[in-house]
Parts: sequence; structure tokens; C-alpha cells
Amino acid sequence: MSEPGEKKAPAVRKIFPPAVNTETERFWKAAEEGKLLYGYCLACNEPHYYPRSFCPFCFSERVEWRQASGDATVYAYSIMYRSPTGPYTIAYVELAEGPRILTNLVDCDFEKIAIDAAAKLVWKPSDGGAPVPFFTLA
Repeated sequence: MSEPGEKKAPAVRKIFPPAVNTETERFWKAAEEGKLLYGYCLACNEPHYYPRSFCPFCFSERVEWRQASGDATVYAYSIMYRSPTGPYTIAYVELAEGPRILTNLVDCDFEKIAIDAAAKLVWKPSDGGAPVPFFTLA
């Protein structure tokens, strides 16, 4: 039991293993090799994330999976200061290939985060599963 006014150390943030099913298995196998995949529609030429068996723009099933470069820019972000695991940043980053990804910005100075700041892909191990993609400032 803690004393009044006593500061507790923040809990360590746990990264839960991703749920893998027949549609996501290819994505997580690529993640184990350090490759981030996104979907690309051959009918309307729109990239999308997360990759899936049909295009979310035109519903065509003529989609293929492509490997992202890992380069991105910050599209939007919010810094969460009140958290039992300490401050963290949730963000949308736009991949160089076009799709936007909801992610966390990690291992960076929160004061340097800005819209359109360059970011790059980093992988973090999950608790017993495939690594999970995050981004940090480039």
C-alpha cells in the first residue's frame, strides 16, 4: 500500500501479441521478417492500410500486397500525459507510399513532434507474438 503523496513508478507498457487469422497471417509473417506490408488496388490504383482481400475504396478484389519503405510523415498526433504507464503519443503517419497508419510515436522527444515531421518505421517485440510496427521521428 502506498502512502499519501507517494509517487509510484509508471507501470511498464505491455504490447499484446497481435491476433493472427487467415486474412492477417501473411502480414504478421512479413512483420517477423521486418517487412511492413500495405494493400494496393490494381483496379483504382489506391494504396490502403491495413492490407485486406478487397479495396476499401472501390471494393475490387484485384488487390496486391506491397512492401512499404518505412518512411513516413506525421499527419496528426496527440500526446497522452495521463497514463499509468507514462506519457505516450498516438499518431497517424502517412507512409511514403500513401496510406495512413494509426500508430504510436516511440523513442523520441515529444517536444520535437510536429505535423509533417519525418518519421521512420521501428519494430517493437510483442508479448509472445509477432513484432508490432511503430514509428519514431527520423
